Amino acid sequence: MKDVLDVHVHTTASGHAYSTFSEVIAAAKSKGLELIGLAEHAPSVPGAIHNFYFMNFRVIRREVDGLKIAMGAELNVIDYSGSTDLPAKILKRLDYAIASLHSECIEPGSVEENTAAIIGAMRNPHVTIIGHPDNPQFPVDFDAIARAAADNHVLLEVNSSSYLPTGHRKGSVEQAKLMLTACKKYGAEVIMGSDAHIDLDVGNHELSQKILADNNFPAELVINSSVEKFFDRVAYRNSLRPKGA
Repeated sequence: MKDVLDVHVHTTASGHAYSTFSEVIAAAKSKGLELIGLAEHAPSVPGAIHNFYFMNFRVIRREVDGLKIAMGAELNVIDYSGSTDLPAKILKRLDYAIASLHSECIEPGSVEENTAAIIGAMRNPHVTIIGHPDNPQFPVDFDAIARAAADNHVLLEVNSSSYLPTGHRKGSVEQAKLMLTACKKYGAEVIMGSDAHIDLDVGNHELSQKILADNNFPAELVINSSVEKFFDRVAYRNSLRPKGA
């Protein structure tokens, strides 16, 4: 499967990652990626960066030696309505946003509550990706999630970090199978993400690729094959914003 981009990467700015911006860029170039996306944790995660970090992206070059660079954020869903933790005035400065459920920021709820939280986040036109939606800590109705993702052109993440035997999202592999079955049913697109917290893992989608292959997931529904496809989805989501937002 062609794989040219990774837009779920963290640097030292997130407070609990171990590589710098420059180290991540160098790793992405060495691995032949065409696009790297920096999505630092938004402020509700303990130790995360201040809001001001996201307001100065104008100083970042969006291409270095042929490698495209996108500057985003991994937002935290903070209630069961799908609210996130960066204000609109900052969200509009981002190139894209991932919205994720983290137990440090929201108590895991019922299937109905968790599902409502994710679908509510999808209604935010600044959100392009739902991060690790197959996290067993937050059980959801995958049929409802996949149907909403397809209707709203939001990407569901297949997160390689979740599937590590040493990872903290135990049971994600089994949940991923259910998610991918629902995605095939409704034609929902997915995106592989490394969730790298060190440069060694940048672009490492090996476990995501295995899960997609094991579940005979259609390649045409995997967005990683094309930078243009990714930015098309971002552009569509941006088109839903109220004028000036």
